[in-house]
Amino acid sequence: MVSASDLLPPPPPPLAKEAPTDQKWAPADDGPPREAKWWYATFHSVTAMIGAGVLSLPSAMAYLGWGPGMAVLVASWCITLNTMWQMIQLHECVPGKRFDRYYELGKYAFGERLGPWIVLPQQLIVQIGCDIVYMVTGGKCLQKFMQIACSHCTQIKQSYYILIFGSVHFFLSQLPNFNSVAGVSLAAAIMSLSYSTIAWVGSLSHGQEQNVSYAYKQSSAADSTFRIFNALGQISFAFAGHAVILEIQATMPSTPEKPSRVPMWKGAIGSYLVNAICYFPVALIGYWAFGQDVEDNILMNLRRPAWLIAAANLMVVVHVIGSYQVFAMPVFDLLERLMVKKLRFPPGILLRLIARSAYVALTLFVGVTFPFFGDLLGFFGGFGFAPTSYFLPSIMWLVIKKPRRFGVSWAVNWACIAVGVFIMVASTVGGLRNIVADSSTYRFYS
Repeated sequence: MVSASDLLPPPPPPLAKEAPTDQKWAPADDGPPREAKWWYATFHSVTAMIGAGVLSLPSAMAYLGWGPGMAVLVASWCITLNTMWQMIQLHECVPGKRFDRYYELGKYAFGERLGPWIVLPQQLIVQIGCDIVYMVTGGKCLQKFMQIACSHCTQIKQSYYILIFGSVHFFLSQLPNFNSVAGVSLAAAIMSLSYSTIAWVGSLSHGQEQNVSYAYKQSSAADSTFRIFNALGQISFAFAGHAVILEIQATMPSTPEKPSRVPMWKGAIGSYLVNAICYFPVALIGYWAFGQDVEDNILMNLRRPAWLIAAANLMVVVHVIGSYQVFAMPVFDLLERLMVKKLRFPPGILLRLIARSAYVALTLFVGVTFPFFGDLLGFFGGFGFAPTSYFLPSIMWLVIKKPRRFGVSWAVNWACIAVGVFIMVASTVGGLRNIVADSSTYRFYS
């Protein structure tokens, strides 16, 4: 049986208390090159954060209503910005040492044995869950693009479009590391800003639907409760990025005089400004235009002009291609380490081909089998994103920094933990229940 500790490299040798001032922070033995600039952090973070989730925000608003929906959206933006700042600060919280991976920071905070079991499963759920959702999103938007661009063409099953989208990643997954996907990530970041703008501008141009209603959808009390819980998960899914933020920061050069946290925080601020520009107009204007009848993907509500809606769907496809790779890179790293350590597989092209192709095939299979976009967002948003983005960084901050009890920092972190735990429990239950309910009436591989 493989334990979480088996997936990890051996612990590093003891470090000196201080690194010499003319020496860079100690690099990982096989880590990424330290060559990135602050704007790399911006577009990598935008690519990781702004994705499929932004298109479901109006749907989440439809279940939560104006007041609660706005409150959850604003609170999520503030909480996750705070926890991202904490992770950036903790990246080099030990002189002479860089925590280049989330689980490495978890080992330092919770101990060599307990840390991996707390952090690693959550991080993998986020990364694998995102990639599954992006398979579904890419396939659905590719189908929508073809339906608009070539209305007279023979229409094929949605499953085939997901397979077409997934086939691209068998090739892109062979790129070695984050720096090698910088161009793809930049294109994806531009696309996310573009299609988000089209979504809210298109909704504004469409105007309010006739007899638009902002009342809660009529259903049983139990169904309404679970759908509200799922909406919380949809919003938490939209605030991704924390699961790969340390890996992104690891690509930056750092010295004691110029630590990487300075340019990384500048990049994080840039990504959160783009986040606000995308999220709030889409959520509010999309809900204003369509009310309770909004789809779980706002682009599905828009019809005119046809060429612009087709372009927006194609932009989503380009964006989730980049997002898939950003979330997959840390998983590839773990898989290859495991195969070298446990199976004595020699490093090289063959290892990369087998490990990465198997991972792409797995996420593609699950995406084709369970293409429930909104339900998947809610389930993975609660089960994975709420811990990694909302409260795990706060717990690690309390353990490592030990702020004064009942002080401002202590109170803020405990508030983040309380909100995050509630969202995790509620949205996981709601998303899982909705997947079961919707799959009972779904025709698989249609």
